[in-house]
Amino acid sequence: MFQNSMNLRSITWAALVCCALVASRAAELPRDYFQLLADELKPLETEVKHSPGAMLAAAVFYAKPHPANSFFRDKKMLELALKLGDLQAALAEKDTNENKQDYEWEIHFWLDTYRLLEAELGNERRARWRRELEKIVSWFARETAGRIDFPRYQGPFIRTSTNHLALFASTVYLAGRVLANADWETLGARALHRLAAEEQTADGYWGEFTDNGPATGYNYLTTTCVALYWEHSRDAAALEALRRATDFHMHFTWPDGTPVETINGRNRHWSVSPWGHFGFSHWPDGRRYAEFLFGFFSDGKLETRTLGRLAQSALYFHEGPTAPMPQDLPRFAYRMKVPAGIRKTGPWTVCLSGLIDPPIDSQFTLDRQGHLSIYHQKLGLIVTGANSKHQPQLATFLEKTKDRMTTIPLGSRLRMSDERDRLGLGFHTFFADAEVPAPSDNQLRLRFAITETGRGRLQDVHLNLQLVLKPGEALETAKTKLALSEQQVDLGPDQIGGWIQHRGWRLRVDPAARLVWPVLPFNPYRNAPETDLRHAVGVLSVPVKVQPPPEGQFNWRRGEIAFVLETF
Repeated sequence: MFQNSMNLRSITWAALVCCALVASRAAELPRDYFQLLADELKPLETEVKHSPGAMLAAAVFYAKPHPANSFFRDKKMLELALKLGDLQAALAEKDTNENKQDYEWEIHFWLDTYRLLEAELGNERRARWRRELEKIVSWFARETAGRIDFPRYQGPFIRTSTNHLALFASTVYLAGRVLANADWETLGARALHRLAAEEQTADGYWGEFTDNGPATGYNYLTTTCVALYWEHSRDAAALEALRRATDFHMHFTWPDGTPVETINGRNRHWSVSPWGHFGFSHWPDGRRYAEFLFGFFSDGKLETRTLGRLAQSALYFHEGPTAPMPQDLPRFAYRMKVPAGIRKTGPWTVCLSGLIDPPIDSQFTLDRQGHLSIYHQKLGLIVTGANSKHQPQLATFLEKTKDRMTTIPLGSRLRMSDERDRLGLGFHTFFADAEVPAPSDNQLRLRFAITETGRGRLQDVHLNLQLVLKPGEALETAKTKLALSEQQVDLGPDQIGGWIQHRGWRLRVDPAARLVWPVLPFNPYRNAPETDLRHAVGVLSVPVKVQPPPEGQFNWRRGEIAFVLETF
């Protein structure tokens, strides 16, 4: 019912007018790409230093005709691109490593620069660049060919992540097109067509280890590879995959541009992605989404890779009218085919995830033990459902029995309706039904109904909410007030007194609730907890208590834990 739905019936007349203005407004991209890229290239006019992203930006300025590109055929841009390309060639000549994977993030910038400027290179430079590109791409071709017929393009089969194989294949495909190598073009196209036509889920993401849920940040990378493939192949399967990816990313992006972390099985947090905005630009709502994402990069001072990604979008962007994306609407609801969904109601956006994946030993996967996130338009993320690893205290439910500790549910069911959304989670000794009724402008209610599955089975279960608390700011309860720092805080029920207040919101809690701060979550790149206090959370923990039902009813014991979140 909710797939691709946006509840337009409830949009007010004023909101419809606003949406119409968004839809009819002249596109600001790629115009703003050119402006930002020009600002970023200014320092390189006096000091040329290695920057593959700047190399592509200069090449795009020189070679792409556009009314907003005042540097078209500007010899200074050509000179800059050639100097940066020569620096890249010099570094490649000194590289004696057999493994060339370190080039995967930026090799596309050099290949497109070669393509755009080939007529300007001259015989000697052309031969030099081509020689080094072929040395690098040969490694990617071997890695792609070796995996081309594996059963799945996922971690358990390919011994790397899906996004890496996509980068390998798109490197080989683009090199085949640019360097007129038919074997490489055919090989890359085989892998990329399969990624588009077979490997992507119906929900628009590529599962890195299983299809049970996305690794949202890395999904942008794979989307970019498929988008680049479409630009040169016009493969209809690729365009269909890009439409699904656009729907997925648009709906699972918070209003601050960051991916919704609740459904992410790979990372707890991810910045606004610069990858592949052009891949969304085939459709009016996708162009609006690209504008939205770009707005978070307008302050300049970009990393070289980000500069290159935005230059890539300036090169390939498809101009046209825009239309409202989900974030523009006063309300929308979206449910994936897997048990995860998101709903915006006024200032509130809530994500519920019943995604279940078997735990994997790899440090680069998280245990899917978080199930709820709450975001407020003005206050940002308040409750996070980010997943973790080796940290049972961060699980939404922590179940302990004599012989096991469980943080991942055995089963789940998501039901969404305009009146309330419900997420059922089944464990060994109980099941929980999380209910989120439609909120008002300044209040959101959250209720967990607990049912023991068999009399006397439930032993030790805690419900945990990860609160997004900010170090350096005040935390207040009914009984105390303190400034959050690296100092350990452990507030028991007597010190909380029924409510917690922080940064414009107040959470009314169960009388038995306890709060611990700071808890530093797992970082997959360190294979250890975070060290930066900015990523810390406060864990609000409530013991689950169940009571016998009224006499004459089904004899399984039941309990309830309720929260009220208010803004002021």
